[in-house]
Parts: sequence; C-alpha cells; structure tokens
Amino acid sequence: MNNTGKLLFGATALTMIAAQGWAQDSSDPIVIPIHNWSSQIVMSHVVGQIFESLGNSVEYVSTDSQAVYEAIRLGDATLEVEVWEGAFGASFDAAVAKGGIHEAGSHDAVTREDWWYPMWTKNACPGLPDWQALNDCAAVFATPETGDKGRFLGGPVDWLKHDAEKVDALDMNFVVVNAGSAAALWAELAAAERNETPIVLFNWTPNFAEAVWEGEFVEFPEWVEGCDTDPAVGPIPDKVYDCGNPADGYLKIAAWDGMQEKWPRAYEVLSKVDIPNPLISEMAKLVDIDGMEPEDAAAVWIETHPDIWKPWTE
Repeated sequence: MNNTGKLLFGATALTMIAAQGWAQDSSDPIVIPIHNWSSQIVMSHVVGQIFESLGNSVEYVSTDSQAVYEAIRLGDATLEVEVWEGAFGASFDAAVAKGGIHEAGSHDAVTREDWWYPMWTKNACPGLPDWQALNDCAAVFATPETGDKGRFLGGPVDWLKHDAEKVDALDMNFVVVNAGSAAALWAELAAAERNETPIVLFNWTPNFAEAVWEGEFVEFPEWVEGCDTDPAVGPIPDKVYDCGNPADGYLKIAAWDGMQEKWPRAYEVLSKVDIPNPLISEMAKLVDIDGMEPEDAAAVWIETHPDIWKPWTE
C-alpha cells in the first residue's frame, strides 16, 4: 500500500472505530504469523492492516505452519487466520487439548487438500479420478527421477501431508517428490501445460489455481475420522492413511487465550472475520498471478471488498 492509501484507509477506519468507544487495547504488538502460501500471507496482512487502523501495533513473524499452534498456545504468537482441517487439524487439536489456544472464528469456506491433476492428464489415464485407475496408469507419470514408478509432486515437506504414508498404505506404484514451495508447484504445472504432459500434484481449494487450470481431485477411499491414526479404521486393516483427505474440511481462525483480554477491540474484529472460497482464491491470485507484494495485495483486497470487512468492525 502506498502512503496515501494507508493514510486514507487508516483515517476512515479510525474515525469509524473511535465512534464506537471500545475498550483500549494494549500497546504491545499483535504478533501475526506468516507461512508459505499466498492466501494465508495476504489474509494475515488484511487482518493486520485492519488492526493497525484501530491503532494497534502489528508484528509479522515467519513461523512454521505446524509449530505455530504451540507458539500461539504459549503466547509467542497471537493468532492464526487459516487453520486448514486437512493440513493442520491434528496440530491445532493437540494444542487446544494442552490449553492456551482456542477457536476464535470460522470462515464460510469449504476446504479440500489432496492429489489433483489438470484435465489434459485424463486423456492419458481415462479411468481418473479413481485412485486405483491412477495407480494402474503410474507408468504415465514416471520420470528419470522415479524410474518405473509414477511421480507425485507434493507440497513442501513442512506441510506434513503424509503422502508417502498414503502411497505405502494403499500400495501405490508412486514416488513422492516434494516441491520446495507453492510457487514451485505452479511452475511445474505451467510447464506441463505447454505440451499437455500428464502430471499429478498436490493442490487445494480455495486456491487461485482452480480458476486457471481446470482439473479434478483424485478420489481415494473416503476420509473417515481416525483413518489417519487407527489402523482398524479404513479399508486396509493394518495401515493408517489408507484414505483421502476430508473433502469438505473446515477453515478456522485460532487465537491465544489471552488475546481477548489484552486486545479486546482487535479480538472482536478477529472473531467476525469470515471469508468465502472465491474471495480467498482472489487473495492468492493477486500475488501468484498478478505479481503483487502481499502488503499491496491486502490493501487492494481491502479497497475492493468493504462490504466484507466493514461489518467485522461494527
């Protein structure tokens, strides 16, 4: 955001907030963690810029996307704007069980994270989206790196998607190769598009990619609670991760238990944050396709969607 934009946004919001007479927040900075996918980074800046308009101090800290829940529980970070059920539900629940962190809100968004392919891939493996048909076509996805086995391009290692465990549990003829970043996933997908090379990779929704590349998720055995922890749950009696990820996962907001008392105005706003799938995808697009810096993307999103965020401050 340029200085003029910041001043205009800040002045407008501050005038509105001042009239409401909320209790005074602490002058200590609200610590907002930043991870390694674009919608989370932009959304963090959207929330942070709104907090700043209230007069709060905000500090952004790069934090591991799994360890963040322990950091929030201990008060080292203040909140998390994107708790994805499939990726982080277990870490979040474990932290909640220890105490110090809670669910502060939930987005009106349905999430899914799993193996995915662009539609041109179906020409080479017409039995898709069935996972067994994919396994029968494994040789189509083989590369020098994987020999005679298929290559699955996973997300960064720290996303902990347990794809290797899924391959083992379902006895799939695939090798998991992890991309270094979300940007690396899209670069490989774009490269495959040029010659319509078959590719299967990790993807998720909401995400800008669904508006750029038509595709489908691979349909694994249906997620059942416990199939990732209890060998007795799921189709393979002695294996865990013998299932897909939740097809209708939640997207929650987490907060440190002390936030409401220390920053009551900011907490009230955070508890009302609620963004649907298309507008979360738009956040990622502003960075990944339009090439904007996350701070600028957040400012543009705020300017474009006052109907969404202004009710959070009322």
